[in-house]
Amino acid sequence: MIIKTRIYRNAIFLMFLLFNSCSTDKVADPIISAEEIDSKPLKNGIINFGHFNHLYKEISLKGKKVGIIHIYSEYPNYEYAIEPSEGFTAVDDVSRAIIMLSKYIEVFGNNEVALEKIKNLTEFILQMQNQNGYFNNFLWNDFTINTTYQTSVAEINWWSFRALWALETAYPFLNKDADIAERIVLASQKLVTNIKTDLQIDNLSTQSINGIEVPTWLPGNSAADQSAVLILGLLKHHTRTADNDIRILIDKLATGMMLMQKGDVENYPFGAFLSSENLWHAWGNNQAYALLKAGQNFNNQDYIDSALLEIDGFYPNLLQNGFAEAFWITKIEGDFIEIDKNTYPQIAYGVRPMLWATSEAYQYTNDERYATIIDRLEQWILGANDASTAIYNHNTGICFDGITGVNKVNKNSGAESTIETLLMLLEIEKFK
Repeated sequence: MIIKTRIYRNAIFLMFLLFNSCSTDKVADPIISAEEIDSKPLKNGIINFGHFNHLYKEISLKGKKVGIIHIYSEYPNYEYAIEPSEGFTAVDDVSRAIIMLSKYIEVFGNNEVALEKIKNLTEFILQMQNQNGYFNNFLWNDFTINTTYQTSVAEINWWSFRALWALETAYPFLNKDADIAERIVLASQKLVTNIKTDLQIDNLSTQSINGIEVPTWLPGNSAADQSAVLILGLLKHHTRTADNDIRILIDKLATGMMLMQKGDVENYPFGAFLSSENLWHAWGNNQAYALLKAGQNFNNQDYIDSALLEIDGFYPNLLQNGFAEAFWITKIEGDFIEIDKNTYPQIAYGVRPMLWATSEAYQYTNDERYATIIDRLEQWILGANDASTAIYNHNTGICFDGITGVNKVNKNSGAESTIETLLMLLEIEKFK
């Protein structure tokens, strides 16, 4: 499993270089420009996309206009920065942006600017597909693709799964454009063919790590977190193709994810899905949401019950006893025991999966308990957190990169935190 490090690194400011190398020659809508519409607070000022618009730019890549998202935006002036080993934009965050814009359309209805951005961002992802079928992640500031760094290699990993989710999400919005629709289909099929080959789902063996039984057939052997993102992409691929092999693959992934669920409502860790091996981490913990979506799609109550167990048991415990960034467990005489824990940083990417899962549970059950959890998670954004600070500023659209300690905030506002916060706000808006 690749350890997530990029949002914690010290970035080197290259604002001047990036501003001079990134083309901003946008094709303006004849009525209103992208800058004008995205800089306005949406839905009576509740959601402000101004900072997202600051991160979004358009460039020419391989002769095509593409949309990109700047990864880093540094306090106090929110200038762009580049991670020297990786680059200035990535499939990871461009994919997030496509998901967010699709959610925007779901909440507010069709919008030509949002559709144009989806098309441009999709074009970027298509340009990042490697000849081997997987996706490279990062683009250097000279617009060459980073093919060698560990978080950018074209392989079966997070960014390839996010690319699948994004491409399949974009397809229904773009399928009237024959050229890009055909290229989405080809790119998705090439990727899925690789995944079918490379995931060894015929051998459902397990291993013990610190006394914890974990599967060996998931991505990275036991990466349930990556599996959840993959399932979300495969569900949309299956909807489009009705490929029964995909349904089988989703079932095997779901089976492995459910094996990573430990404890129950009464016993630690209260139904939490471990992320990988004996580790739970908040960021990217989409397992409950993915199982709820798959369970409803395939009428599988086991998936749904497993997802609801985490939401019913683990989420209230976390809300009552304080958020965590990560913890590690062992098993001694039948009991799961915490052996280490990181409380910080607490980030939007760690809260959004919980909010989405709880929202899905509420829509499925109409149980007001879940509405209460949604409200508690919304309050985290608005300042009911260890820093007693609102993570999101509705006047600017800036979304802080996280809480680093009691009364301590990372005031940078990069792509991940900005988009993940907007994903939460858009989901909350569905209930208003």
